[in-house]
Amino acid sequence: MTRFVTKLAAATAAVALASVPGLASAQTTQAVDEKTGPVSFANVASVRIGNPGSLITETQRSPLTPGQSKLSPDRTVVPRDAGEKSTFGDKWDINLGRFGADSPYPAGVASRDHNVIAALQQTTVPTAVAESNYALIDNGHGGAKPADNTVLVLEGAKSTVDCSAPGKATSSTSVEKVWVREGDGALRPAGASGVDVKGLKLGPPSTGEIDKTASKEKTVSDLTLSRVTAFDQLIRQDGWRSGDVTAVAGWKLDIVTHVRDAAGKDLREARTTIVLGGVSCGIPKNFVAKPAGGTGPGAAPEQPAVPGTVPAGGIPPQAGDSTRTVVGLGLLGGGIVIGAAALLLFRRRTSAPVREK
Repeated sequence: MTRFVTKLAAATAAVALASVPGLASAQTTQAVDEKTGPVSFANVASVRIGNPGSLITETQRSPLTPGQSKLSPDRTVVPRDAGEKSTFGDKWDINLGRFGADSPYPAGVASRDHNVIAALQQTTVPTAVAESNYALIDNGHGGAKPADNTVLVLEGAKSTVDCSAPGKATSSTSVEKVWVREGDGALRPAGASGVDVKGLKLGPPSTGEIDKTASKEKTVSDLTLSRVTAFDQLIRQDGWRSGDVTAVAGWKLDIVTHVRDAAGKDLREARTTIVLGGVSCGIPKNFVAKPAGGTGPGAAPEQPAVPGTVPAGGIPPQAGDSTRTVVGLGLLGGGIVIGAAALLLFRRRTSAPVREK
């Protein structure tokens, strides 16, 4: 039913655009195949909690004709509301670059908007980028300011992918500086690459009955920061697909929290994986990019194309996992449409949870 409605809306929109002066020429652009054609995806932050519970923020998908899908600047933190806190827990926050009066970052790191885009270029080459500052905040520290509770910072993080040809699929994952809160409580630079920290003062993202006797002083986490190097390392939904040739990028945080009581006895072990700036692009094995310029298939349309959507993603942990129940979050690729086309193409609808890959 969903696929029928989507196709019907697309067909109606095509007729409407052709009838609007100045927009008809955009229809000369030939769409790529939705299931097998070139495609890219970009996600600012996703989390796997327990086994295999997951929470994924809005995912951008490249349009079927040249254009782009960009994450709204309003997404500044995870979790962002009470509903997301009930899923993610209320102990951790992930700041995505922009902040108000109180900065969660070290002195000198300015507030900024992220840049998270999945695009299909004029040549039908799929590309994606995710640029942002990231701060992992542990509210369990009890500091007076957000910066007092920040345990990890990725300053100037950037992930990019470009699938120009089967032999030219490239990816890049970089960061200007990584900051880690050390044992003495100071937040210090830790280089510009991967990080492996043992005994970090970081509690679990949420607490339950078993944690009532937990000690904040004795509870520690082991944290590993590494680059995403494989498609299966991304935390994604079924709608987020690869191609015959695929490039991926992003930062992956693996955190093992050892929850202990005042005597140092282990109460439980909590495992959390976070992917920041996860991006991918995929193309068929016989993909050939269109020539730049011109007016034929592959030429740039006169308006941004409506992007495809990624359905909601998220499933609860297994029954034996004591962490918590996780519910799905709404995910979709945002885009820009002009005038009458927007009235026809944008409709609010409720997405159903789907199985996470």
